[in-house]
Amino acid sequence: MAQQAYMTETVGDGSEPERPGSRLRRLAHRLFTGWRSDPGVWRRGVVLAVLALLLALVMLLHAHMPNAVGNLGSLTETFLPWLGLAVPVLLVLALVRRSLTALIVILLPAIVWLNLFGGLLTDKSGAGGDLTVATHNVNADNPDPAATATGVAASGADILALEELPASAVPVYEKALASTYKHHAVVGTVGLWSKYPMTGVHAVDIKLGWKRAMRATVTTPKGPVAVYVAHLPSVRVKMEAGFTARQRDKSADALGEAISDEPLKQVVLLGDLNGTMNDRALNGVTSQMRSTQGAAGSGFGFSWPASFPMARIDQIMVKGVEPEKSWTLPRTNSDHLPVAARVKLDTGS
Repeated sequence: MAQQAYMTETVGDGSEPERPGSRLRRLAHRLFTGWRSDPGVWRRGVVLAVLALLLALVMLLHAHMPNAVGNLGSLTETFLPWLGLAVPVLLVLALVRRSLTALIVILLPAIVWLNLFGGLLTDKSGAGGDLTVATHNVNADNPDPAATATGVAASGADILALEELPASAVPVYEKALASTYKHHAVVGTVGLWSKYPMTGVHAVDIKLGWKRAMRATVTTPKGPVAVYVAHLPSVRVKMEAGFTARQRDKSADALGEAISDEPLKQVVLLGDLNGTMNDRALNGVTSQMRSTQGAAGSGFGFSWPASFPMARIDQIMVKGVEPEKSWTLPRTNSDHLPVAARVKLDTGS
């Protein structure tokens, strides 16, 4: 067997150039060799270690944080995924402080965050499904309702829910969607458009005094599906009152009761719930339904605000239905992103 010849690049003194990997290993070896000889590596960074421990406890025990003062628990749960950004910041500070104590403790919040949200970092999308659904808070002040309607209809959704519909703009949405959807109904400020027949349309009382939720039976080729559309009250973050969400919480409980009493086996909820799946205030709904984003999405699927999405408050949730794929749609003239999902129906229902 002939020997294979290798060409070796040399530098001016005849030696081989240092490879990037070797250089990094040498720097790491020098760094930690120096740390071992430094007696202060265990004493320094105690404050950083305490902060890392507190961060881990907040993420781990968020469900036990009290809501009595400013709904602090719900506020934390709304933005819970973003607490993970503190981990690399603490890591850099620990390296700057040359603190082994802090470096070790920082592993705790990293592990907790991965346990909570690591599953969302993988793509769980499937290729199957029988029904595509979408929902969009179109914004009452939308300057171009027709373009927004056309944009979300381009998603190919078989069932489309719209929220925050002002009465003056309803005819515009109806006209723009008429060629795609043969069936539709508007109740108060929410509407439902469907390619399949709809029956049993009625308002759902979510204790507001005006209509912002509805229910309909959509007869698909694979059986009837109960479709709920809801726009729960907005929440506010105020300096003097914290996270004010009492009306939202009351409406969420009422919506949960209505879904619990639903006679059909297959249920889909579409809407702007003004809350994330982590928010305990939505337990009346989330305890009995699955999020399509969590079950069949890729990433967090943040939908609000559209300019820089920070939270998933626009939800597609299912019961008795199998999520296959979930995604966000391109931005429209609204301050929310539309969201869509593909689901598989139970042909035996």
